[in-house]
Amino acid sequence: QDFKPPAVPRPPGSSAFTPPAAFASAPSAMPRTPIVGGNWKCNPAKLADAQTLLGAWKEKAFDNSKVDVVICPTALHLPVVKADLEAMGMQACTQNISATGMGAFTGEWNVEHLKDMEIAWTLIGHSERRVKYGETDEVTATKLELCQKAGVKVIFCIGESLEERESGKTDEVNKRQLTAVLPKITNWDDIVIAYEPVWAIGTGKVATPDQAQETQAAIREFLKTAVSEEVADNVRIQYGGSVTPENCAELIAKPDIDGFLVGGASLKASFMDIICTVGA
Repeated sequence: QDFKPPAVPRPPGSSAFTPPAAFASAPSAMPRTPIVGGNWKCNPAKLADAQTLLGAWKEKAFDNSKVDVVICPTALHLPVVKADLEAMGMQACTQNISATGMGAFTGEWNVEHLKDMEIAWTLIGHSERRVKYGETDEVTATKLELCQKAGVKVIFCIGESLEERESGKTDEVNKRQLTAVLPKITNWDDIVIAYEPVWAIGTGKVATPDQAQETQAAIREFLKTAVSEEVADNVRIQYGGSVTPENCAELIAKPDIDGFLVGGASLKASFMDIICTVGA
């Protein structure tokens, strides 16, 4: 089923990126616990560097009753650093998951492996998987369905390219990427959405707090129509794209930003400053 909320006309002369007033979110009936993710991508080069980083993180505590923290090391580092992460009140997360099961699938790991290794989380649909490795909307839907059946929690990534944003297609892209997976979701408690404008990932360019809020309010409004008001009010939506200790406070103050998915800044000791700001 293709979920298409009715188009809302824009006032003459309004910006292509300014959502209508109808997208302003009402206060959630239940407070959403913020969630911060650290995506290490293909870093660091040495396990010793990862362990040194965790040692630096231990110097600054955070209240894990106020913020969830999920860290995505490389697949090789994850089993080694998992215990240290958990000792700090963090959870381990894989950066990817197979769209297949057990068997002759060289180079893959699947939901059964995550369950056996007691890894609760995975990323699905990161823009680097979509753009560099040809991951389609259909593949992300298959992966998410397998995770739902296995009870694996998912940070589901969506977001537009610079060309798509400049041509006014931000909402269209986000809706398309979400529509592909909505029929597969049976337990929204296991879903976090990460909105990552592709043009802001690792570039130093950041959507302004107002841009990020407007887009994430539009995502929440779409979910009200496509799923339900309850789901829209309770699902957590992260922002990702060159988040730093310097800009995170202004971003997290926005009502529809429920945390961050952080890339390069999560490889620094100061990542703890972001976590503490979000969990303040």
